Amino acid sequence: METKLARIAEIAKEKPKEQFTSLYHLLNKEMLLECHAGLDANKATGIDQVTKVEYERNLEENINSLVERLKNKAYKPEPVRRTYIPKERACAH
Repeated sequence: METKLARIAEIAKEKPKEQFTSLYHLLNKEMLLECHAGLDANKATGIDQVTKVEYERNLEENINSLVERLKNKAYKPEPVRRTYIPKERACAH
């Protein structure tokens, strides 16, 4: 899997105007399990408030459901939760 993603990144870098018509063939159970394993459990939850640990409780079922929804083009991602982080303003002298 890593090789396929690296090759796509390489092509995108070499040919910025290249259009990829479909990446669905890369979205399979093995890849999703690998991606899940690589997630940092200490990161913030998404908009659905589901943690990595909670998702793992039914990991097999959750991944199978996700793969099925992806195959049927029925997967609808949740909107991204925007969080503003206050920054100190620089004083003009």
